[in-house]
Amino acid sequence: MPSCCTPGHGHDLVALTITRPPAHVRSPAALRAEKQLLSLSGGRFLMGTDVPDGFPADGEGPVREVTVGAFRIAPTTVTNAQFASFVKDTGYVTEAEEFGFSYVVDAFLPDHVARASQAVPGTPWWRAVSGASWRRPTGPGSSFADRQNHPVVHVSWNDAQAYCVWSGTRLPTEAEWEYAARGGLEQARYPWGNQLAPGGRDMCNIWQGEFPVRNTGPHARTGTAPAKSYRPNGYGLYNTVGNVWEWCADWFSPDFHRTGPRQDPVGPDTGTARVMRGGSHMCHDSYCNRYRVAARSSNTPDSSTGNIGFRVAADAGDGR
Repeated sequence: MPSCCTPGHGHDLVALTITRPPAHVRSPAALRAEKQLLSLSGGRFLMGTDVPDGFPADGEGPVREVTVGAFRIAPTTVTNAQFASFVKDTGYVTEAEEFGFSYVVDAFLPDHVARASQAVPGTPWWRAVSGASWRRPTGPGSSFADRQNHPVVHVSWNDAQAYCVWSGTRLPTEAEWEYAARGGLEQARYPWGNQLAPGGRDMCNIWQGEFPVRNTGPHARTGTAPAKSYRPNGYGLYNTVGNVWEWCADWFSPDFHRTGPRQDPVGPDTGTARVMRGGSHMCHDSYCNRYRVAARSSNTPDSSTGNIGFRVAADAGDGR
């Protein structure tokens, strides 16, 4: 089930059995990835939103009081450099590499690549590009070499899970993600407050200009911005809205949380799509204003695009 903001693969899934190696056999790079997490004390917060310009069908509301326990979370999304360390250690092959293609926005493609790729019905700015992967973010001839500190993209939920095993981490639950993304601001629209660009200052990486024809933002050529861009929120997290969608642990449901648990909720037991949060550099108020901190979306666990990444989390006591 692809979202309106990201196309999906929707292949038949193969169950993954992943075993976390003990700390004494994990590589120095894996141990460093785990130690970079921020510690959050958790507590009660108001999750969700009832704003009139939201997307009720996504299950953004109702606003409800939720409690999360103490946990740890990364200040940034996983970068290309970090993901490259994981691949070097393990030889892991992403699902986009196995499928032989991934989805890229035509604005970032050379003309000859755009002409050779297939448009996605209903969202023709998305192209299924042969050879696109985390290594080649815009397909053949491209490289992540000049984007080492940018978020890794073209990674599926399953790919993110494999990285988590290697690094001794896990994906955050949706509730943990929103608690951390808010940075301590109760029911604010964005991680920094209620104005998108206070004083005319850019606070996140989203599409500027006429969507999807012309992007006038500072990262119009690359799409993504470095993972540690703009000001961090009150908890020290960067880019929790805009830049790239972030996979969460939960199965997606538009209504489970209406009657679901309020203490450390983890979503429904089963589903067909996983939760994504935060919006991306493709969000624009004329089409997909899901760069609000309470907005949510989803995609199938095997799906990958040029605007989906992830950040990792861990239980409070892990690694100590």
